[in-house]
Amino acid sequence: MSDALNYLIKARPEAMTSYFTFLKKAGQHLDPKTRDLISVITKVDAQTDPGFRQYMTRALRNGASPNEIIDALLMAFPTLGLAKIVWATNILIDMDIPEFRPENLFAEPTWHEVTAGSELKDNDVSYFDCDGRSLFVYKSADAIKVYDSRCPHQVTNIPHLALEGTHLTCPKHHWAFDVSTGKCVEVGNRPLNQFEHKLENGKLLAYW
Repeated sequence: MSDALNYLIKARPEAMTSYFTFLKKAGQHLDPKTRDLISVITKVDAQTDPGFRQYMTRALRNGASPNEIIDALLMAFPTLGLAKIVWATNILIDMDIPEFRPENLFAEPTWHEVTAGSELKDNDVSYFDCDGRSLFVYKSADAIKVYDSRCPHQVTNIPHLALEGTHLTCPKHHWAFDVSTGKCVEVGNRPLNQFEHKLENGKLLAYW
């Protein structure tokens, strides 16, 4: 929440409580994905960069596909106009989310070879670039976990240099994670995104 909203909540608590209650009631019959797509459009209309990133990420988390988000923006053309749609598209390009790349928009999920299983060491975190995506892989004595390098907050790509032991900190808003469990341990409240994986013929494969 912005400093301005925090100020208004303190200065006019009754008015702001009524406002947020109105917003919640107004969308109570919409499913989360639809509500998020509408919020994406309103943030583009207001050209609010952090808000667009937040609700676009939330829409993805609630089941919207990249194609649905792009279609929502294009369908809102009469309200938004081309300039605002281009503004939003520039943010998407800057975020460089793999799912939004043109070559991936219609790609079906499949298995990707990450590394040889023998390359993984017990109680250690490894970093890999695999088919246009970066991954953190943690191996314990009896399990392997494969994580997307993208922060679940605003899909910021967390670099390998942000890792200290099993402590991983996103440089943008300082959400921190324990890679041994995937849990968020500082600032935020959502875990790292995990990919389904398997060992096959000595190779670690991940599915996306």
